Amino acid sequence: MKGFRDWVFSQILSNSLISSTPLSGSSSYYSEGHQEGEHNEQGSANSTASLVLSDTSNSSHGNQSDQHNATVQQVSDTENSEPQQYANGRRKDTLAKVEDLQVKFLRLLQRLGQSQHNVLVAKVLYRMHLATLIRAGESDLKRVNLSSSRARTIASQQETTGIPELDFSCRILVLGKTGVGKSATINSIFDQAKTITDAFRPATNSIQEVTGTINGLNITFIDTPGFLPSSASNVRRNKRIMLSVKRFIRKSPPDIVLYFERLDLISAGYIDVPLLKLMTEVFGAAIWFNTILVMTHSSSAIPEGPDGYTINYGSYISQCTYLMQQHVHQAVSDSRLENPVLLVENHPQCPKNIVGEKILPNGQVWRSQLLLFCICTKVLGDVNNLVKFENSLELGPASSARIPSLPHLLSSLLRHRRVPNLSGIDDEIEEILRSEDIEEDEYDQLPSIRILRKSEFEKLSKQQKKDYLDEIDYREALYLKKQLKEDYHRRKEKLLLKEQKIMNHDHSDDQQAPPEPVLLPDMAVPPSFDSDCPIHRYRCLVVDDQLIVRPVHDPQGWDHDVSFDGINLETATEVKENVYASVAGQMNKGKQDFNLQSECAAAYLDPHGPTYSIGVDVQTAGKDLVCTIHSNTILRNIKHNIADCGVSLTSFAKKYYVGAKVEDTVLVGNRLKFVMSAGLMEGPGQGAYGGSFEATLRGEDYPVRNDNLTLIMTVLSFNKEMVLSGNLQSEFRLSRSLRATVSANLNSRKMGQINIKMSSSEHLQIALVAFFSIFKALSRRRATKNSVKEVMD
Repeated sequence: MKGFRDWVFSQILSNSLISSTPLSGSSSYYSEGHQEGEHNEQGSANSTASLVLSDTSNSSHGNQSDQHNATVQQVSDTENSEPQQYANGRRKDTLAKVEDLQVKFLRLLQRLGQSQHNVLVAKVLYRMHLATLIRAGESDLKRVNLSSSRARTIASQQETTGIPELDFSCRILVLGKTGVGKSATINSIFDQAKTITDAFRPATNSIQEVTGTINGLNITFIDTPGFLPSSASNVRRNKRIMLSVKRFIRKSPPDIVLYFERLDLISAGYIDVPLLKLMTEVFGAAIWFNTILVMTHSSSAIPEGPDGYTINYGSYISQCTYLMQQHVHQAVSDSRLENPVLLVENHPQCPKNIVGEKILPNGQVWRSQLLLFCICTKVLGDVNNLVKFENSLELGPASSARIPSLPHLLSSLLRHRRVPNLSGIDDEIEEILRSEDIEEDEYDQLPSIRILRKSEFEKLSKQQKKDYLDEIDYREALYLKKQLKEDYHRRKEKLLLKEQKIMNHDHSDDQQAPPEPVLLPDMAVPPSFDSDCPIHRYRCLVVDDQLIVRPVHDPQGWDHDVSFDGINLETATEVKENVYASVAGQMNKGKQDFNLQSECAAAYLDPHGPTYSIGVDVQTAGKDLVCTIHSNTILRNIKHNIADCGVSLTSFAKKYYVGAKVEDTVLVGNRLKFVMSAGLMEGPGQGAYGGSFEATLRGEDYPVRNDNLTLIMTVLSFNKEMVLSGNLQSEFRLSRSLRATVSANLNSRKMGQINIKMSSSEHLQIALVAFFSIFKALSRRRATKNSVKEVMD
């Protein structure tokens, strides 16, 4: 059975009869649960119809056999429906109801004089057969294969005897501008004056139902007041009419929607796109799934072409059909939907055939064609409701925003965040300085040294040069350590002074002169042909208010250009005692895009207790915003141990993701550090879990120099799949002017990489490696082009 269903699905998706014009769709846009403004916010709609009949404007052309193509959208198999109602003392299952509907459809075809070999009829019967095949069980396959021939026999017998009576009804909603012929078309279909018409002024002033019977088919038209052409004064009136229509059809939704336009007035500038957009806004984009475009006055004179000769009727109809469908695409912001187009002529002098039916210039009987389309649409909608197929088709502009990856959000949550403070010193460095507080400073115990000039240094031997440079490096490291310790002592004394003032109730402030502004280092500007260097444009000063605002330089900018790519802002301030706040952000604005990244955080630092922090991160992702609110608590209750726990809430595209983490850091001396962390991130219907263990061995001169060796083991579980990975990173100095960075990683999927990076200020021969890489890349590209050329030949 599973193989058979796979075959059926393949037939649906790869059917040779393909078209993109849906005729039947869902009526979900009439449901009472939808609010009027819902579709306006979403810009899209959902259709629950799965079997969709498609047809290109067949009424516009005489060669139906060449232009009728079919498509069936993918249908998803659902659970078996519950027992249905009882009739005539026995329970009817879903297949029996579909068979009864098929019999009714064949009886209606006989009454309308339509052949069962009609291409449009064959499409409907084919889809009904596919629906029953997917729904049927193994025991019902033989019954389904025999149902088509049996339905034809039963329909012929029932239509001959007239028993039972044919019970089939159809509700049709009529929309369009005033004066396009909506009421006149209703009268032509019933062949009698059911509604009042007027050629000079609007005749329909209120919503009314027009009911009648045609060959045993009960048809109810919902005639509506006509819309006015879009303008600033008419928008409110048109919207008021649409809202009243929406309220009227809410209790009893229609099966089909007919939208009217005049064929003789269609041009590139006449079709009212703002009116179509207003319909989409009020009724929702799903209204177009059930809509048939009707062009009245189809026997009017055809305009002349550019050469002065009358355009061919078929070519003119094709041009107008394409124009109308393009304007619908523009209103819905989706080009996948193509509504069928029917031609109508209501003039009393319209030519008729021998039976008395009005015909178009192409010889087509439009009345029977319109009724056939309505019946096919109604039947397919009933089949969808019976077999309870569910499918979601979203109309509207394609969303370019990507759904955030839960593993990425989890890794961002597990990332260590610095607590905002004015010193800028990390918690771990402060813990090391606190442990070394009682140690005596080594730098002050060193003897003095004379700095050699360049000429004196050149006179030294090779070994003496090495010893001299090692001594300078050693003294430099001790001096930087001394500066860190002095800064730590200075902040500690300031904190003690504040506490003493609070205890003594002394609120006097010492008046100190503000520090002088400090010039930031110059930016790296690319080479230019200008005679003067424009580096002065990017210079910035740092003043006492802790606010740094500087431009973001675009290294790929044009020559003679300012090359400002954005603005960067950083600030940190002490809001009140032990409460700090920081803001860092960057804004980039171009002609086509706008990017924003910002991190705002506030923290309360208890000198003898935990640290509490909260922050908000905002960044742009296409036209959407990714907003993350996170909170952390840092505990230092045990010496050489820092515990951290936090939670986060991320909002993106009206979806929310909640995460939590715990982290513990253990410091063994000043050089060895162990970090263990675990966290989870959950979103709509999915979750990601992970953890990591990190061991870091630092160099002897830490925190002055960042020589380190780090081993990281990570485990991640997402979508019932677990991935283990290992990462090795190392950064060290090979010599005074040469540094190296090595990183390697490998995961359980047997994927990994190795990166080696070296930087030097003296050994320029290392740059030759870049020439080798560039040459290899160019050779590979040339070989690829040659192979492609050979294949093309």
